[in-house]
Amino acid sequence: MSQQRHESTPGNPGAAAAFPDLPEATIARLPEYLRALHNLEGSDTISSEALAAAAGVNSAKLRKDLSHLGSYGTRGVGYDVALLIEQIEYILGLDQRRAVCLVGVGNLGHALAGYDGFASRGFRIVALFDADPARIGEQISGLTVRHIDDLARVAAEESIAIGVIATPAGAAQAVADQLVTAGVTSILNFAPCVLSVPAGVDVRKVDLAIELQILSFHEHRKASLTALPGGRAPTGNQEAVGS
Repeated sequence: MSQQRHESTPGNPGAAAAFPDLPEATIARLPEYLRALHNLEGSDTISSEALAAAAGVNSAKLRKDLSHLGSYGTRGVGYDVALLIEQIEYILGLDQRRAVCLVGVGNLGHALAGYDGFASRGFRIVALFDADPARIGEQISGLTVRHIDDLARVAAEESIAIGVIATPAGAAQAVADQLVTAGVTSILNFAPCVLSVPAGVDVRKVDLAIELQILSFHEHRKASLTALPGGRAPTGNQEAVGS
């Protein structure tokens, strides 16, 4: 598959192509590196070891990930913090301030709509939708809840790039269909179900129950090991997913 490529990245002429063929695991770790970098207070540089520790990965993995971006650091100095933030934000497209809509303003949706951390991470929630007549017109964080039937019109007006589904599972597929019809090609799904979407539409799933079940497995495993003669619990697994 061909990749769109550019000659350089912002602030670093001649660096690696803007959109290298990044492994999925690397893509998943870039936001962690970015979070750690933003948490640095007044630091001009950071070593790979310090950044890896802050992001919860090993330094060799971090150096390999960042090499895909054309960032190799300087021996004895480390990485330029401001430049690395710029490079990662550019690769992740966070300089676009992408418009996001949220469908489903129940308990979870209401909490997501009121979360002010999205703005600092490069996203704008521009519209809220629901199918419940009792919720239409409700004000949440300065936005008015609209009826789902208005989705196509608002998506065009606001140039919505990403749709977040926070509905019950039974409604999620119909909502996904409406988002796709409205031209939204990236979906974050909080509903506990698998969505069927056309090629070219990207879906990320967040299932809190599954994450708890995975943690339950680790608790069960630790308890089983400590119950054995001479057994002891293993050390924690910081990267159970995406390693």
